Amino acid sequence: MRILAFSDLHCDLEACARIVAAAADADLVIGAGDFARAHQGLEETLEALEPIAARAIYVPGNNETEAALRASTGAVVLHGETAEVAGVRIGGLGGAVPPMPHPGWQSFDISEETAAELLERIGAVDVLISHSPPRDTVDMLGPEGLFGMHGAIGSEAVRAAVERTRPALVLCGHVHPSWGRRARIGASEIANLGPTVNWFETKAGEDNGQD
Repeated sequence: MRILAFSDLHCDLEACARIVAAAADADLVIGAGDFARAHQGLEETLEALEPIAARAIYVPGNNETEAALRASTGAVVLHGETAEVAGVRIGGLGGAVPPMPHPGWQSFDISEETAAELLERIGAVDVLISHSPPRDTVDMLGPEGLFGMHGAIGSEAVRAAVERTRPALVLCGHVHPSWGRRARIGASEIANLGPTVNWFETKAGEDNGQD
């Protein structure tokens, strides 16, 4: 199955147009969160993506809530849930994990404990979509940091779930300075996507120990 994946559009309508154009060659489109900017512009961004919604799976980022995303798109939305496409099992987890310090607006944050519970419910999948990266992979901030934070800011719960369930692909975003970076945890490929066209090939049960 050929997957087109992206994250962190933050209302960039030109990036939306590029994704829609490229998606003609995709079997599935995955959006790993942050369609809006601080809860603003979600509807306009999703309207621009509407031509691909019937073939898309999204998770919420921390710039839009799960409820707002579900109410604004015809795409499948996952948060602690799974879906199956062409025999490929896909799980999704949204929000910022761990919670972010944020000035002036309410980020959609998930505690590590809640994330661990949701990931346990998801179980073993071929593709895990997580807005937040696994800790110490593609989660490094640049020298300027963010809101006073430096270093790796990914999720311990996501990393533990990847180590336990071994998905073939982990598609994430959230940490802007690490857009375009890739890493591995065992057999699992980790990709921090960013607001660009990213291509992946996968099939059911690939590299994750499933039957």
